[in-house]
Amino acid sequence: MKVLVVGLGSIARRHIAALRTIDASVEIFGLRSQANAAPVEGVTSVQALDQVLGIGIDFAIISNPTAMHKATIGALLVLQCPLFIEKPLHADLDLEGLLNQVNAAGIATYVACNLRFLGCIRFVQSALAGQGKRVQEVNAYCGSYLPDWRPGQDFRQNYSARADLGGGVHIDLIHELDYLYWLFGMPTEVHRVFRNGSSLAITAIDYANFTLVYPAFAASVVLNYFRRDPKRTLELVLEDETWLVDLRANRVTCGERILFESSETIADTYLAQMQHFVAIVQQQQPTLNSIQDAYNVLKICLGQ
Repeated sequence: MKVLVVGLGSIARRHIAALRTIDASVEIFGLRSQANAAPVEGVTSVQALDQVLGIGIDFAIISNPTAMHKATIGALLVLQCPLFIEKPLHADLDLEGLLNQVNAAGIATYVACNLRFLGCIRFVQSALAGQGKRVQEVNAYCGSYLPDWRPGQDFRQNYSARADLGGGVHIDLIHELDYLYWLFGMPTEVHRVFRNGSSLAITAIDYANFTLVYPAFAASVVLNYFRRDPKRTLELVLEDETWLVDLRANRVTCGERILFESSETIADTYLAQMQHFVAIVQQQQPTLNSIQDAYNVLKICLGQ
């Protein structure tokens, strides 16, 4: 395989590692914005798309800052290859023209929301579909401490902390909105509270609270960047019992009963996700999260 990567930060290196596990002979080309950018082992640096035209790029990975995604997707259409796009799709909703271009080009797309491959979330998806249990309330929570995300770096200079680069907890942690969309579809109403006032003193939103209204229930989603003891959970209040999903432990419990448990971690989902995308590229299965799906989730996040 020959793969072009745009943006060679920490998340791109996870995707590259997954690729090399799948195909040790994969050739990686990195589109660099600066000619003097530090080299990355095993990655051939290029400064312009015309350097890879005609060499048979199998697909491209877009993992540069969120605010650059729209322009990057548009530029890569010339390659006529499938696109693996790191979440979120973009920093705003001005994308309808781009979506029309992508559809007209007929290329496969996948927007990387790796929690769809976490065992406990997959258990919930399968169990709800198979058991027909009535959901009456949903509560999703994700809180962690942004300075701990990338030790040794000035967290305030990272895109997550910078509004100008498309950062902010509401969109950076869009996974929770994504898996609720995957489980339950598009809500009929969305109410949002965004705040920026914690001790982190960053320019991006550091607290978000969503209420997603569905015909039979409402879902609450709380996200923050400032919780020192990380917590990532999903609570499902059913008509006869309550399920607690601990995403960090990859476990689903109902009271004292363990409904699902796995030793796999969130980090392990990157390989499963890349295996899914390679299968898309090889036309062995349809995409789990197309650019249109990701646009729908972005509308939940940002509004119509």
